[in-house]
Amino acid sequence: MQTVLITGGAGFIGSHLVERLLRDGLCVRVLDNLDPFYDVAKKQRNLEMLRAVASSCGGASRFEFLLGDLRDAEACRAAVAGVDVVVHLAALAGVRPSIQEPVRYWDVNLLGTQVLLQAIENPQVRFVFGSSSSVYGGNTKVPFAESDPVDRPVSPYAATKKSGEVQLHAWHHLRGNPVTCLRFFTVYGPRQRPEMAIHQFARHITNGTELPFFGDGSTRRDYTYVEDIVAGIVAAMDKPKPYAIYNLGGAATTSLAELVGHLERALGRPARRKLLPDQPGDVPITYADVSLAGRELGYRSSTPLAQGIDKFCAWYMQEKREGRVL
Repeated sequence: MQTVLITGGAGFIGSHLVERLLRDGLCVRVLDNLDPFYDVAKKQRNLEMLRAVASSCGGASRFEFLLGDLRDAEACRAAVAGVDVVVHLAALAGVRPSIQEPVRYWDVNLLGTQVLLQAIENPQVRFVFGSSSSVYGGNTKVPFAESDPVDRPVSPYAATKKSGEVQLHAWHHLRGNPVTCLRFFTVYGPRQRPEMAIHQFARHITNGTELPFFGDGSTRRDYTYVEDIVAGIVAAMDKPKPYAIYNLGGAATTSLAELVGHLERALGRPARRKLLPDQPGDVPITYADVSLAGRELGYRSSTPLAQGIDKFCAWYMQEKREGRVL
C-alpha cells in the first residue's frame, strides 16, 4: 500500500486531497505547521474530518498528522520517512500579502522547500509540487501554455513559485527523483481560504456589507473547482515523468463582474460594490491551456463555474447557519 506525504494537508486543497486518497485506500501522512494566516480552528476542523474519514474507511491508522515547519530539518526527516510520494502544497499563499512580506515568503516557500528536499534520501520517491498560474505574470498571449516564457513574475509570491520550479529541476537533475510541477489556476470550492475572492465576496453579500470591487470588472480569471484540481494531482501521482510541468485549470475565463453575478444568483441577494482601483500585483487575465495535461495525464475540468459556485454557496450557507463563518 502506498504512503503519501502531503505538506499543507490541513489546508484547503490539501484537505480535499487527503480525503480523496483516504477514500481510495492509501496511507496518508500530513505535515502542517497550522500557520495562523487564517483561523487555525478551520484547519483543526479539517483534521478532525480527515480522522473521521479514515476511521469510516476502516483504517484510522492510515492517517497520520505531524505538526511541524518546513524549515525544521528534523520535522522534514520524520515526515518523509518511508513515503512513496510527496505532494508539496505547503506554502505562504497569496499575491497581495507577499507584497507586504516578501522576505518571509522567500524564506518559507524556498528555504522550506529546500529543507524538505534535503530530507529525501530515496531516489524512488516521486515529488509533486503545487505551483501557480501566477508564474505567467502579465502574459498577454492566451491561453497560457507550459511552453510560454515565465521569467517576468509581477509579485513576490509568483517569483517564489517560479523559483520553486527551477529549484526542483536542479534537485531532479542531481538526484534523479521524478518531479511534476502543477500550475493551479484560481482554485475554489468548499473549505476555501476566507481571504480568497469567492469566499470573501460571499461573506460581504450575505452580510450586506460593501464588496471590494477592483477595477472596472473586466479582469478575467480561469476558476477551477477543487475536486478537478485533486483529480489532476492524483493523475500526476500515478503517471510520473522524469521532470514535467502541467497547467491544471478550468480552460475557460470569467470576468470579475460575471463572477459577482454568479454569487448573487446562488446566494439570492444583491452585492453592494465598493469601487476601487486596480491592485498592484494583479494581472488582467489568467487562462489555462490544459491540452498537455489532457494528453499526458488524462486531465479535464468537469465542473462548470455555475455548478461549482452553487456547491460552494451551499457549503458556505451551511457553515454560516452553524456559526462557523461570520
